[in-house]
Amino acid sequence: MRYYEDLNEGEQQESGTRTVTEAELLAFARQYDPQYFHADPEAARASTFGGLIASGIYTMAIWRQLDHEIAHDIAWICGVAWDNVRFPMAVRAGDTLRARATCLSKRASAKQPGRGVVTYQYVLTNQRGETVFSCRSTNLIKRRAAHPDR
Repeated sequence: MRYYEDLNEGEQQESGTRTVTEAELLAFARQYDPQYFHADPEAARASTFGGLIASGIYTMAIWRQLDHEIAHDIAWICGVAWDNVRFPMAVRAGDTLRARATCLSKRASAKQPGRGVVTYQYVLTNQRGETVFSCRSTNLIKRRAAHPDR
């Protein structure tokens, strides 16, 4: 388990890759975000996007799954804020995505000595290195000093 004390400003980690399939993209959209350009391949061809694109919510779900590969061992308490959420490029079926997390800053909590506040920059890129999702996230992380038996 990595605690607040184990995290370093400037540290960057990358996940493995995941390829988006049309079947999965459609299934998600039809259940959770049925806008025509996410859920109807024929209608999507006539859209501004010229074809089917992934829902932003689906894109974030893929990011979360990939980010878990690189952050599953952090002693998370919870996330408390997402800032500057962006979707600069659409995700399409066949895209291969990779997540990157960069620790921007950290500080001990002034009110809760057992936790630290850590800010990460998250980026999800496609096979061409284009950013398809990014955000800055503020998170609460357990401090080792408050958990000396671990």
